[in-house]
Amino acid sequence: MIGIEIFSGAGGMSVGATMAGVKIKFAVELDTYAANTYSFNHPNTITLQQDIRKFRSIPFKTKERTILFGGPPCQGFSLSNQRTRNLTNENNWLFQEYIRVAKLWRPDWVVLENVSGLLLTENGYFLELIVKKIRSLGYHVTYQLLDASAYGVPQKRQRLFIIGSLDYSGFVFPKPKSKRISVHEAISDLPKLQNGSLEHELPYKKTPISSFSKSLRGSQKSVTNNYVTRNSDIVIERYKHIPQGGNWQSIPSKLLKNYKDYTRCHGGIYHRLNLHEPSVVIGNYRKNMLIHPTQDRGLSVREAARLQSFPDWFQFKGYLTHQQQQVGNAVPPMLAKAVFEKIVNSK
Repeated sequence: MIGIEIFSGAGGMSVGATMAGVKIKFAVELDTYAANTYSFNHPNTITLQQDIRKFRSIPFKTKERTILFGGPPCQGFSLSNQRTRNLTNENNWLFQEYIRVAKLWRPDWVVLENVSGLLLTENGYFLELIVKKIRSLGYHVTYQLLDASAYGVPQKRQRLFIIGSLDYSGFVFPKPKSKRISVHEAISDLPKLQNGSLEHELPYKKTPISSFSKSLRGSQKSVTNNYVTRNSDIVIERYKHIPQGGNWQSIPSKLLKNYKDYTRCHGGIYHRLNLHEPSVVIGNYRKNMLIHPTQDRGLSVREAARLQSFPDWFQFKGYLTHQQQQVGNAVPPMLAKAVFEKIVNSK
């Protein structure tokens, strides 16, 4: 199966698609740093760093089955974004570029991924419109909300997948797995780090304790992207008061005096991960002050990437804030792999 990814970001979906046997010819991504990360990790794919609105032609032909996939910008659909979850946000309409490319290429399959908020934004208006437009191109369409933690990802993260096929009307989404992977299984073998660590490459701390961490390590002898945001002394002092699974509510009020009204903080602020459960959502984990389960510091880029199920050979490029954003925005590769395997095996 031959694929093209648009709105690719760093390439989490492409990693999963490749694991499932898809050969990706082209990827299109506007952000320079994400495009650099994509091209570094997918050397056999032509990466076009450009606005999707300028993408005008498919420069190859193939007799193999084809698939178009990608996730149009989703910030406007996020459940935490009440200000621009509406019809007037221009970014909410970029899905039309996805529809345009699908019409231009007419692949056998289309996969459009987005946040769960797409189900609710404008009372489902955008979801209904996307499905209607894909069906108007002749595709059989189905969609489902999937929890990444049910598909081999050590993270509770819900993503909406819209699947369309020209010739196959019986697509069934992959069944959830019964076993959930914990934070401990995912990151316990990674290096012990300090607040503000800027170590690019380090040896592993110990042998992997789970099949998950073993599979992501592969044949790697060392691990990269061991970067941690340097937090101030007062922030580190706040971390010390928070137990696993706890959040800002465990911090003494005397340490929160710089907040205008700290009682209005949402539950995801200053959350310390629980070793024995899957992680909470790895989104903007730097801004949310997501805390390592046993060390008083933020998560490293590699730890966050592990919780997203990126393999250790995958390296993130750009400044630290860009790497953190790329990890947080990505589709978990193992979740994508489960979906693509079902598509590849559909007859």
